Amino acid sequence: MAKKKTREAVKLKSSESDHMYWTRKNKKKCPERMERNKYDPTLRRHVLYKESK
Repeated sequence: MAKKKTREAVKLKSSESDHMYWTRKNKKKCPERMERNKYDPTLRRHVLYKESK
């Protein structure tokens, strides 16, 4: 039988600009929304990125 996919692609949107990153996460282990501190090339500094739909 085929395995069920638990990893799905999610979009991380910058809290200070319109820049976005795409990443994958395991929705079974981590059902809450993801937040990461990543580099924003439009602002040229690190900012908080939050998961969006």
